[in-house]
Amino acid sequence: MSRDKNKTRYSDAELEEFQALIKEKLAKANEQLEFYQAQLTELAEQGDARIKALDDGVGTSESERLINLVSRTKKHISHLENALLRVNNKVYGVCRKTGKLIAKERLRAVPHATLSIEAKQNRKR
Repeated sequence: MSRDKNKTRYSDAELEEFQALIKEKLAKANEQLEFYQAQLTELAEQGDARIKALDDGVGTSESERLINLVSRTKKHISHLENALLRVNNKVYGVCRKTGKLIAKERLRAVPHATLSIEAKQNRKR
């Protein structure tokens, strides 16, 4: 049995590594959010000038797409911020269903994960 299987939490050094990763992803997500919001503002300002235009449906679908992207990005940011709280509380990387450590590979790919692969697969059944 590997050492990781007996651990109940990640070490402070490991948590620092995850914290850096999460902060990096959070910075990128905030940049994306600002970009989408700027695009929405620009679209709204252009829309005022062409409200009577026949191609208004194009602007509407584009603004709906941007609104969805803003919403998804805000949700992603919230998940990342919650992951940072878990790091600070030293409970990061612990599966909320099994209580076991989530694999490092999974956390590197999805740093806001709260379920291990095992728990996620059991949930789908």
